[in-house]
Amino acid sequence: MTSPRLLLARTRRRLLLATAVLALTAGCATGPGTAADDRAAAEGPRRGGTLRAAFAGGGAAETLDPHAANLFVDAARAKALYDKLADFGADLAPVPRLAARWEPNRTLDTWKVTLRAARFHDGRPVTATDVLASYRRIADPAGTFRAKASLEPIDLAASRALDPTTVEFRLKRPYAEFPNVLAAFGTSIIPAGTTSFERPIGSGPFRFASFTPGTSLVVTRNDTYWDGAPHLDRVEFVIASEESARTSALLAGQVQYAHELDPATARTHEHGGRIRVVRLPGSSLQGFVMKTDRPPFDDRRVRQAFQLIADRRELVDGALSGAGEIGNDLFGKGYKYYASGIPQRTQDLARARALLKAAGRENLKVTLDTAPAATGFVEAAGIFREQAAEAGVTVEVRVGNKDTYWKDILDGGTFASYRSGAMPIESHISQRLLTGSTTNATHWRHADFDALYREAQSTPDERRRTALYERMQRRLHDEGGFLVWGFSDWIVGTAPGLHGVDTRAPANTLDWARFDKTWLT
Repeated sequence: MTSPRLLLARTRRRLLLATAVLALTAGCATGPGTAADDRAAAEGPRRGGTLRAAFAGGGAAETLDPHAANLFVDAARAKALYDKLADFGADLAPVPRLAARWEPNRTLDTWKVTLRAARFHDGRPVTATDVLASYRRIADPAGTFRAKASLEPIDLAASRALDPTTVEFRLKRPYAEFPNVLAAFGTSIIPAGTTSFERPIGSGPFRFASFTPGTSLVVTRNDTYWDGAPHLDRVEFVIASEESARTSALLAGQVQYAHELDPATARTHEHGGRIRVVRLPGSSLQGFVMKTDRPPFDDRRVRQAFQLIADRRELVDGALSGAGEIGNDLFGKGYKYYASGIPQRTQDLARARALLKAAGRENLKVTLDTAPAATGFVEAAGIFREQAAEAGVTVEVRVGNKDTYWKDILDGGTFASYRSGAMPIESHISQRLLTGSTTNATHWRHADFDALYREAQSTPDERRRTALYERMQRRLHDEGGFLVWGFSDWIVGTAPGLHGVDTRAPANTLDWARFDKTWLT
């Protein structure tokens, strides 16, 4: 039974949150530019100028190796310098890029990919040999590249270049959604034999100029880019890991693009006419991860108890200032294959207490790792700590290093703040929930679940494939280590003079951070 003291504290907390959300929501239209600026935009793209874009970074250990990409700034820089065979559109369907087209055989275990005419920055053509060399580098058993799990279905030893512009991918089993592999995060194509990324050569819209890890990358226009030369002369990716620093730089005119603003910041400044705010609803999963292979979360009952402790609406309102929607402990709300028929999990403290008692974990104490590595992380940790106290659980919040956070929590600790950008549900499973997945933060490793995933891959009938994905999600909802409490709006701030920023593209998709299509007035 909840104590009067905790009930009073909870009531006060909710009143404060409600007041804050109401105050922030009073008028939320995106701030307009000046009439002159709007006229300039209507005239169409202009050539020239330098765009300075501010992102959170990864410290002095940053690299321009696109296969080692992990952060959003890594993905944005890779998009400027390199190309993939495909990328995900706003609907998360694969869109051809270096691959002009793809076609399977009748049994879906061989796919032929035809390359378009494209060249690397040093003038060499992009060939089938480069594609196979890039994929074999990613899939090297000795490596730990994130996309290795996505490439697992390919038998790279048997795959071959039929000619300079045609790749024949032989698969280990039939795979109905193989084009998702071509678009997977971290699968950029690099010249065969590349061993150094100090002065990287790609086939992207911009050429390398200079790089200082943890500080900035400067790139210049590639006038021979296969998809048309960028409008801008140069782009400088500036590292500003604190959200307040990105906002200040944007307001001061030091940058024209600030990635990932807090909801409160956006609502404070979007009516002043000094910045424009781009909102991409539901673009980012927000939650916590529990290590399913170590105490106390190796007990399914403890995991379920924590999922029942969460008041999801309070977390969305408090950590995201209401700029999002609640989650149901599953990735991909609204995406293809999402199991929307699974009942929404709601807070049930009595049931949580009963589960903890049955597991012999009454008066449980746990450490929740977090860091200011993403919007709302530290705030959500504090809110959940108070919610857990109402179920008799003591949560100690440990704030770590934001620059090393993602590496630290992958194998360290037991309970941590977590988020994810957009990707197909199939890709989320392959990268994060299979026994061999390299970014498996919940340590969910089950051979029968892996087999179910492979069966879904090999099923050509979409209705049957949908049913298999639902089975996987029902099991994850019942037994998994994700506590997904919300899906946040992705918020980007731009200067009024920056145009061409796509307002529909979720993070990690083709038209997000696509600076070759932007221009300045």
